[in-house]
Amino acid sequence: MNDEYFMSEALKEAQKAFVIDEVPIGAVIEHKGEIIGRGYNRRNTDCNPLMHAEIIAINEAAKIMGDWRIEDCTIYITVEPCPMCSGAVVQARIPRVVYGAPNPKAGCAGSVINLLQMEKLNHRCDVKSGVLEEECRNLMKEFFKRFRKKD
Repeated sequence: MNDEYFMSEALKEAQKAFVIDEVPIGAVIEHKGEIIGRGYNRRNTDCNPLMHAEIIAINEAAKIMGDWRIEDCTIYITVEPCPMCSGAVVQARIPRVVYGAPNPKAGCAGSVINLLQMEKLNHRCDVKSGVLEEECRNLMKEFFKRFRKKD
């Protein structure tokens, strides 16, 4: 199994968000070749600003790992993580982050700031971007087309 496989699993999670009219972002956490956490955006559905895909996946993985430290794992996210989710990844000590599409307005893996690799923080992540980027970007574009005015 490779990065594309796990990103395709994250895309399946993002599709679940798309179906329920949530911003279609999905995440999975891999540990030793197995998925131990899955999540998709549920902010509107749950009326909770914390219910991002990454937070849900981290919660699930922490339960399985039996620890708040989710070491020896990779998190796959369809879109570059926001400040909150990047902070959660750092706090969970996840060593590797792989994301699909950049987020030029809120991305904290280099687009706006690089929270995941800040020298002053006690944990830094290896970051890989652009995995299945076109598929991730297209799902977001398709979602936001719904909200554009038609002339």
